[in-house]
Amino acid sequence: MSGAGENWLSDGLGDVAGAGFGLWVSGVDYIAGWREARESADQLNRAFLGAGFELSELRAVASTNEEGRSVVRVAGWPGAVNRLAGFLEALADGDGGAR
Repeated sequence: MSGAGENWLSDGLGDVAGAGFGLWVSGVDYIAGWREARESADQLNRAFLGAGFELSELRAVASTNEEGRSVVRVAGWPGAVNRLAGFLEALADGDGGAR
């Protein structure tokens, strides 16, 4: 990020952030969306723990988008993400679909 330009907050983030990234819109219920996302993130984190991951290396994080809709993001160290990808690939059938 350059920090010098007019759009310093989003410099270099064009492909990962929407136009209103980081802004709160008056009247949007972000809390309800976050609560829903939190339930799903907690369930996914329990699954990660059950599969042998540490939450310090791979975890689901509750969030909302700019419209207040629930979003669950997965954050992790590259090695843990590679292990997760290996688990998912092992579950996929020969046509690329889930069993």
